Amino acid sequence: MLSKNPLSLINSLLQRMGPLGVVFFLLLTILSAFSEAGTIGINYGRVANNLPSPASVVQLLKTNNITNVKIFDANSDVLKALAGSDIKVTVMMPNQLLRTTAASPNFAAWWVRNNVAAYYPSTKIQAVAVGNEIFADPTNLTSYLLPAMINVQAALANLNLDKVIKVSSPIALTALQSSYPPSAGTFRPDLAMPVMKPMLQFLRKTGSYLMVNAYPFFAYEANSNDISLDYALSNPNAGVLDSGSGLTYYSLLDAQIDAVAYAMSALKYDDVLISISETGWPSEGDANEIGANVMNAAAYAGNLINRVLSGTCGTPKRPHCNMDVYLFALFNENQKPGPTSERNYGMFYPDEQKVYDVSFVQRNGNSNNTGNNNGNNNSTGSGSGNGTSETWCVADPTAGQQMLQMALDFACGEGGADCTAIQPGAACYEPNTIEAHASYAFNSYYQKNGRGLWTCDFGGIAHVVSQAPKIGKCTLPSSP
Repeated sequence: MLSKNPLSLINSLLQRMGPLGVVFFLLLTILSAFSEAGTIGINYGRVANNLPSPASVVQLLKTNNITNVKIFDANSDVLKALAGSDIKVTVMMPNQLLRTTAASPNFAAWWVRNNVAAYYPSTKIQAVAVGNEIFADPTNLTSYLLPAMINVQAALANLNLDKVIKVSSPIALTALQSSYPPSAGTFRPDLAMPVMKPMLQFLRKTGSYLMVNAYPFFAYEANSNDISLDYALSNPNAGVLDSGSGLTYYSLLDAQIDAVAYAMSALKYDDVLISISETGWPSEGDANEIGANVMNAAAYAGNLINRVLSGTCGTPKRPHCNMDVYLFALFNENQKPGPTSERNYGMFYPDEQKVYDVSFVQRNGNSNNTGNNNGNNNSTGSGSGNGTSETWCVADPTAGQQMLQMALDFACGEGGADCTAIQPGAACYEPNTIEAHASYAFNSYYQKNGRGLWTCDFGGIAHVVSQAPKIGKCTLPSSP
């Protein structure tokens, strides 16, 4: 029987097992098993005239190990194609049906019977999103949202489906009155008490979660002079201190989600979980859409997938990794209106070729962000960890301090990394943080061991990058 104390388990195993490198990997893997994990999914939008058939899409999802999908309606062809696939599905009631659904329990019952119950359980529908970003909808449907949610929930309950299928509604960050710093997060006065408080009470009562659509790209594009690109992409960075909470943020997405969490806290709903129902980064944009390119899209998606799959997807305010994340989107959609970026959020082209290469399976010793775009980008490294091009190993700054310290101690001790440069007074001592020192030590270990398989993993708290990282004034070396 496993010890309930992971540290005593580690000490016991260290005394009995070897070789050291393999032992350390196993230990951190076991330690990570004590934490909760989120899931990663994808949004399957269909505002296009050139997409593959639903049956082909299901095969694409399975081939790429994508086990959770969210659609923006309850399309019969899509739900039939997903039957028997074991892929979990979130369906959506379109905004234009909210008024009728709110006014008529009978209509809600009809819609649930025909769009949910008719396909369940062959199609693993796990949630119904009632509308999408209702507070931003120009037709002013806000007053109908909660009554519609209540009627949909009642319809599920009448069919004994309310325990297995959750009801929620995605909100945009425009629902916030304030979001910076995150600890100052509050909902807009017109929404806080009249809408959000009763909605959160509904979610608490039904055991559901708040869906949030969050896009660091929009914030970076509008404020690129003030926001670091690495911070927006969740690449290694110096971090941003929230003076109100004393917490340091290494990811703009974390800051955005925690702003919502603090707004929920102000209404006394800390216990309601958050699901990131949409987030993504465009691979192409107009000239004024700063940062919209394939390299950044690959980095953003790869970093986020790695975090969730490695069990480090918690935020500073909510450190437990129990959050589901849905990337936007599966395909580039050629009929979406708006700027060029709107048609270029996809991870796949309509011909099912990847826009950039990221994996929905955690890669040991490899970066999920390979920067590979079939020759259409300027990446100098494959991120494959095979030593054939310049790559570096860096720590995940969102990993727990305890795990980072353990890994740092191993790398600088038994691992044989050259850590002289991060000693007090040495060239790379500043910034004097565990995250910065861990990146230097991990990279030294990785380079010394020929950038081989398993040498940049450390139990899922490190990953390979193909652009030279700079930490403080110190550039990490690309050789032993």
